[in-house]
Amino acid sequence: MRPHFADTAAKPKLVTVTRDEEGMTLQDFLAARLKVTKRIAKSMVDARVVWVNRKLVWMARHELAAGDKVAFSVTHGTGARQDKSHERVPHIRILWQDAWYLAADKPAGLLTQGKDSVEATLRAQERNPAIQAVHRLDRETSGVLLFAKNAEALEAAIAIFKTHRVTKHYNAIATGNVERDHSTLNDELDGERAVTHLRRLYGNPEATFLALSIETGRTHQIRRHLSAIRHPIVGDRQYGLKKTDDPRVLSVTRQMLHATELELPHPMILGQHIRVHSPLPADFRAALKLFGLGKKR
Repeated sequence: MRPHFADTAAKPKLVTVTRDEEGMTLQDFLAARLKVTKRIAKSMVDARVVWVNRKLVWMARHELAAGDKVAFSVTHGTGARQDKSHERVPHIRILWQDAWYLAADKPAGLLTQGKDSVEATLRAQERNPAIQAVHRLDRETSGVLLFAKNAEALEAAIAIFKTHRVTKHYNAIATGNVERDHSTLNDELDGERAVTHLRRLYGNPEATFLALSIETGRTHQIRRHLSAIRHPIVGDRQYGLKKTDDPRVLSVTRQMLHATELELPHPMILGQHIRVHSPLPADFRAALKLFGLGKKR
């Protein structure tokens, strides 16, 4: 079971390793300090929300020394949530739907497909076991996600996606000041063409609020492109900062990437378009405020 991470940016908890705790693994230390199981402690480390001496650590067996500073961001109810009976089944908000498709507002922290995913939740919520995701978003990315209500609609939508007639818009908070108002990133990813367009909305020396659109849909494309120009997404534990002195970065518990808008020709109705918008979620707005991103330079 995944621990319950904070839904909004919050002040991280910072604890110091004592002499009696010296030599403990990070997993054992977290389990003891938080009074949770070792499985939950390991899931925190695996989720890359634990920092030691301002460095991101993702090895559960990392050995601690006396005086080490361990920072992590979880809600106070972590221990109480070990009993799955206390977990609330999420309700997925429907942004738009018709007879063939529905567009859901994916929350961060859920997989697109698989057990306990957005797809599985929607099948139960809408009482339609035929619902299938047309495309995917990363677990920690929020926003517009399109689903087909039957096999015929799915096949038609996949055909549209293959023609690259789908427009995908995102918002992101990048680390550092992205100075250019407009730019295009086109470095190949995994040997294939990848194109990401950037527009600077607001920025300061610590972070930049970006609007992005992509022409291609390579794996982790936006995250990898921004990391390549040394402006990784705030909260990205895979491609982001591995060391920081900024406590605000430690407090953000997921990558600040949101799928804002999706537009495509309606696969089943000639001449019609599907266009769906998802507003920024509360944790994203909290991160914008945290980094002072609200005024143009």
